[in-house]
Amino acid sequence: MTLGGLAAIAGAAVIAVVALLWLPGGDDAPEAGAALEAARPLVTGQVANFILYERPEPAPAITFADEAGKAHSLADFRGRVVLVNFWATWCVPCKREMPSLDRLQATLGSERFQVLALSQDKIAVTKVRDFYFEQSIDDLPLYIDQTGNSQRAFAVTGLPATVLIDTRGRVVGRMVGPAEWDSPEAVALLRHFAEAR
Repeated sequence: MTLGGLAAIAGAAVIAVVALLWLPGGDDAPEAGAALEAARPLVTGQVANFILYERPEPAPAITFADEAGKAHSLADFRGRVVLVNFWATWCVPCKREMPSLDRLQATLGSERFQVLALSQDKIAVTKVRDFYFEQSIDDLPLYIDQTGNSQRAFAVTGLPATVLIDTRGRVVGRMVGPAEWDSPEAVALLRHFAEAR
């Protein structure tokens, strides 16, 4: 084969690779866009301020601890839709919405869906546990990030803030401010993502 022939084959291979990189697929699969578009009419009522992304974005890697001090990360929840709620015991709106997050977990919690209420308190975990007891929070596991690194990684500047992550570990939307997370409209929006295939 001549040098010109080899150059033509190499050029064609480069073009094919570039074309493949630009084709929808992987993290930009058509079904992701379809799920987001189908969800837009569900953004009403208590979740009217929920911002759905145009395209899913990879969630940052964060670590946090459970009440026993064991380390966890978002990767532990891969395969589930995860509603990450950033909150703190000193945040009055956060405290008001926590019971609704607990009820949401009781309603939708499964192998497909998890509420991850992530305390940003720098206080002892026993204080957060006391809050759970006082508010009868029974279905939400206690997770805490005393470093505040998770909040910074997600560019959260105020509490409460909530981020929705799909089964592939991508952020599909977020909301700043409190909501009644067990309201019919919130449940419908989150169920849509939990049941998406």
